[in-house]
Amino acid sequence: MAEALRRRVIILGSTGSIGTQALEVIHRNPERFEVVGLAAGKNTDLARSQADALGLDHRRVVFGAADATALIGDVSCDVVLNGITGSVGLLPTLAALESGATLALANKESLIVGGNLVLDARVRPDQIVPVDSEHSALAQALMAGSHSEVAKLIVTASGGPLRGRTAESLAGVTPEEALAHPTWNMGLVVTTNSATLVNKGLEVIEAHLLFDIPFSRIEVTVHPQSVVHSLVEFHDGSTLAQASPPDMRVPIAWGLSWPDRIPGVMPGIDWSESHTWTFEPLDEAVFKAVSMAKDAGERGGTFPAVFNAANEQAVYAFHRGEIPLPGIIEVISHALDHHQPQGMSVEAVLEAERVARDVADAFITAQRS
Repeated sequence: MAEALRRRVIILGSTGSIGTQALEVIHRNPERFEVVGLAAGKNTDLARSQADALGLDHRRVVFGAADATALIGDVSCDVVLNGITGSVGLLPTLAALESGATLALANKESLIVGGNLVLDARVRPDQIVPVDSEHSALAQALMAGSHSEVAKLIVTASGGPLRGRTAESLAGVTPEEALAHPTWNMGLVVTTNSATLVNKGLEVIEAHLLFDIPFSRIEVTVHPQSVVHSLVEFHDGSTLAQASPPDMRVPIAWGLSWPDRIPGVMPGIDWSESHTWTFEPLDEAVFKAVSMAKDAGERGGTFPAVFNAANEQAVYAFHRGEIPLPGIIEVISHALDHHQPQGMSVEAVLEAERVARDVADAFITAQRS
């Protein structure tokens, strides 16, 4: 690829799991990418070390979501990879879209809480490229047919570290058990969300928004091997699946290089060996987060923002030992029940989140007394 065609990339959340793996992909493909900005959270030493390895001026290394938003406005780029965790990624997501850059979106929360505000900020229909492995898989499989030919989307779930547990046993789950994911290495919030299946509920909302498929035609299936990342069933009865080893570098690379593929990102599946892949229904009586998320998504507006904000507060409370694991779902339910929507705007979303966090915190405090 000619030097002039290198894509200029800003990485938000550069010190996290997504950011560090993105930098691995970029380091291996210097002819394709030039990193022109980094944004991180609290890990200032690592971010500056990353900049040094890239030969990047430290003035293009920022910390916090507000400075990340400003960085996008100050530095011209072709791709913004948003790997920030949490809804604080909303304003950077909007800034990336408004800049005209391709948004490689790993920060699902910004789309979920922003909803149509994010979709309406696009300057072209194909501007958002999903980086979540499930949504990357759906996007790839959907290329095989038209929107009108889609019967359903099937989002796969590993089942997390608590797959097969009874509802009664969840009350005794420790933070260490909740973080012991059998497949993926993720941060505290996302890994806990995988244990409660909140993460899968958020991904269902994300799939609805990205692909404009009704919630009634989005299903979840449990696939512990995490090799088939999602499936699309078409109305003629055929189903297409995207499969690759459980490694985020493939969807990250596709997000950075879309619509092209980068050769040799990682070894593929070894078809000379035997494989057993299993699929099983989600036990919604034990893991209620997916149906709760679907309901919040159906109600729309700021309800998904409330779902997400209350969950974040509850996750931190669980890890502080203030509530049991099932208490996370109770906190979300309480916040949703008390939500009074006030229209849909950036200001309304931020206010709904603020109130939801206050309501969640008050409920958590009441549960302890």
